[in-house]
Amino acid sequence: MVFEAGAKRPRDVPPVLLNGKSLVMVDQFRYLGHILTTDLKDNADIERERRALSVRANMIARRFARCTQQVKVTLFRAYCTSLYSCSLWADYTKRSYSDLRVVYNNAFRTMLGLPRFCSASGMFAAARTDCFHTTMRKRAASLVRRVRASSNIVLKMIGDRVDCPFLRHCCDRHVAVTMPLRKF
Repeated sequence: MVFEAGAKRPRDVPPVLLNGKSLVMVDQFRYLGHILTTDLKDNADIERERRALSVRANMIARRFARCTQQVKVTLFRAYCTSLYSCSLWADYTKRSYSDLRVVYNNAFRTMLGLPRFCSASGMFAAARTDCFHTTMRKRAASLVRRVRASSNIVLKMIGDRVDCPFLRHCCDRHVAVTMPLRKF
């Protein structure tokens, strides 16, 4: 895989050989479950997570349809809020992010047998469960906390910088989703 630099993509890339065999060039690759693309955008990985969430939620809704609401909420928290590698998402479209949010909300509605157009914030509040934006903020905060607590000196230096672009990204993408940050 050859990554693009902005809008520029190398035209003539010489073949890379491994044991005398040329490696195949790809536009995307799954690494540790996260989809990497040549343009370094996260839309493909968000789509992967959207589909996986839909499958998990439908399976739980079918298998546990006769359970109590509390059991369903517990299952939702356990299986539908993990959103694997979401704290790494840095460059994506509003559309792909919104599509994931809609699936998250609809999954909860389906599991609890709620009407299609009921208030998302109301249903999460009534069930005392984190909404999509809260889940995303918690994942970003968890990553920041782990980077800052790391024994790796490079990660620790990144996390301890006040002007750190990584911290700014986490705040811009996940905290400012519902409330814009004030500049002083």
